[in-house]
Amino acid sequence: MIHELSPREARRIAVRAQLLDAPRPTDLLEVARQLAVIQVDLTATVAPNADLVFWSRLGAAYSPDDLDEAVASQRLIEVQGMLRPGSDLELFRRAMQTWPGEGDVEPFRQSMAEWVEDNEICRQDILETLRADGPLPVRDLPDTTVRPWRSSGWNNNRNVRMLIEMMEARGDVAVAGREGRDRLWDLAERIYPDGPSLPVDEALAIRAQRRLAGLGIAREKTTETPGEPNSVGPVGEEAVIDGVRGRWRVDPEQLARLGEPFAGRTVLISPLDRLIFDRKRMVDLFAFDYQLEMYKPVAKRRWGYFALPVLRGDHFVGKVDATADHEHGTLRVDAVHDDVGLSRTARAEVDAEITALARWLGLDVLFSR
Repeated sequence: MIHELSPREARRIAVRAQLLDAPRPTDLLEVARQLAVIQVDLTATVAPNADLVFWSRLGAAYSPDDLDEAVASQRLIEVQGMLRPGSDLELFRRAMQTWPGEGDVEPFRQSMAEWVEDNEICRQDILETLRADGPLPVRDLPDTTVRPWRSSGWNNNRNVRMLIEMMEARGDVAVAGREGRDRLWDLAERIYPDGPSLPVDEALAIRAQRRLAGLGIAREKTTETPGEPNSVGPVGEEAVIDGVRGRWRVDPEQLARLGEPFAGRTVLISPLDRLIFDRKRMVDLFAFDYQLEMYKPVAKRRWGYFALPVLRGDHFVGKVDATADHEHGTLRVDAVHDDVGLSRTARAEVDAEITALARWLGLDVLFSR
């Protein structure tokens, strides 16, 4: 059976799955389990991504201290740049144990394994250093590599940083916490909770199911971006959206909720929020014109360095260009970009959300307009 969805139904499935409808959830771990993955990005123009993700769901009840405690207690773990429930480690153990992979391995993965093998002395030196003095940031780990890392990009010659990330992929080390913007690394055996491992294929299938549950609706195969895939494979149920080309996969639990009343809210979200992280999906579902412009020259920015998309109900209605200036105690709002011609009521809701964000940050709002 192929389900036929209206654009509104598809949008509401996506919003509900991401816990951005009303009422708000109340539990941090509930949010983490439903979203499945939360990207760790420490850009603090407003607040780090994980904090913005939790704040947009939990509101003023969320404190970054709660996140720190959840990570310290291993109820949440950071794996490959993503926060995940600690119980999800079983989905990665086998892949770590068999890194770079079982059977035929892609050439680039094989070349990474050969690079690690050539630098086995350095790997052992890092493990010994962590065993004695961990957790430590990368800058405090020894670089005894005999073959430097070569790339055409910004990682060229960043030997220890590249090696430590491959050691994470193979289960040698794990993120123990943060020191400012730096990850602190320690032996994985000290960080990861004990538990079972699942065969790689089974683990990948479960990850795809959880990813679809967190997104609500997604493409079976689509353009991939760094980190967690955007594609979900043949999980869930098949659907088409009126007026949108192609077929989709939908979480059965969200299909079952289509008959329920939908209560939306007005909320500012992070540019790295999973609701819009797949920009093609964002356009297909929401017809929302948005790009993260932090890497663009100032003269070419339309909305701002780290503009926050504004969700109202099941539509995106604009972007807020804001900067947290903790030195002066203000959340400076340089622009509220109105994409739809906001009514007075809608604009008041957006302003109230800006004020709520500033209050949560412990800042006063300063509108530049």
